[in-house]
Amino acid sequence: MTDVTAIHQPVLLDQCVDLVAPALAAPGSVAVDCTLGLAGHATHFLKAAPNARLIGIDRDSEALALATERMRAEGLADRFTPVHAAFDEFAQVLVDLGIDRVHAVFMDLGLSSLQIDETDRGFSYSHDAPLDMRMDVSQPLTAERILADYSAEELTRIFREYGEEKFSRQIAREIVKRRTAEPLTTSAQLNRLVDEVVPQAHRPAGNPAKRVFQALRIEVNGELDKLARTLPQAALHLAVGGRLVVESYHSLEDKTVKSFMNEGLKVDAPAGLPMIPPDAEPYLRELTRGAVKADEAEIAANPRSASVRLRAVELVKDIPDSRRRRLEEAADGVASRRAGRRDQRGRQHGQRGQRTEQHHERTAKGAVRTSMDRTTGRTRR
Repeated sequence: MTDVTAIHQPVLLDQCVDLVAPALAAPGSVAVDCTLGLAGHATHFLKAAPNARLIGIDRDSEALALATERMRAEGLADRFTPVHAAFDEFAQVLVDLGIDRVHAVFMDLGLSSLQIDETDRGFSYSHDAPLDMRMDVSQPLTAERILADYSAEELTRIFREYGEEKFSRQIAREIVKRRTAEPLTTSAQLNRLVDEVVPQAHRPAGNPAKRVFQALRIEVNGELDKLARTLPQAALHLAVGGRLVVESYHSLEDKTVKSFMNEGLKVDAPAGLPMIPPDAEPYLRELTRGAVKADEAEIAANPRSASVRLRAVELVKDIPDSRRRRLEEAADGVASRRAGRRDQRGRQHGQRGQRTEQHHERTAKGAVRTSMDRTTGRTRR
């Protein structure tokens, strides 16, 4: 068995267990880890809650296999259900499993150490690697295709919105200019380009390309759209007393999580009313005072914990119908349409690539090439 404990250190582990475990005390309790990864948090949730079962969702099939192997090795497999899916399929996963309500939902939005350390995945700007960045390698859209096919305006938008990059327009224009002569296919090429475009005096701490890499990764995987759709799905399926615990690692994620939680924490009525209607009272209770951060000792032991922001809430009553409708709309609203457009673009790129492969098959003597069809169904392990 691969020693996954040596690969991945779960961030704020004790704090997460303390927040999740109380919701899983009753027999038959169900937890959902939406970002299973290598099961660093999930194994500890099950150990702390011997009456509970856990559903682990991940779209990275390699991580899912390693996590499943780990659960078997630790004697937890009988209370564990792995599901190969993106976390914005949350509601459908529960339908497929015949589950209506769950008692804890956990999300660790950071990249797993497996993804960062495997250089051929292209997530890290610290290693020269193909510009892939897919969490689910069966999807067609990659960072390389984005850099090859997006217009300067589209590139500017994603660098500005998802990377908060001040020089987004200049970087986008340079990408479009250079790709006519030579395609951008590796992280080293992109690093050099950004290094030449961003003035020395205006560079962020660390690698000047880190914001561009972040923006590309978010676009490739539809991370913010999926997060905006998943949070309301999680709330809609929580039992009263259930808890939602989320770890985020950059400001865009944290803003999304904070905004969502604040909607359930606030009084949904005009100020100055002599009496607050029951339906307008908050349906969530905050379990953390703002965002919890890693302390100096944890950051020293695990530098990747430096940017974490942990937030948690508890559902204190059934969500009123009017507010439930808003959550349902959020779960299937603008974000869903944007994700659909991105997926359509990815399929078009995939079809283009498939036609190219078919051409090579016909012209290369004796060469046999096969291309993997995109799997649209959910794979269970």
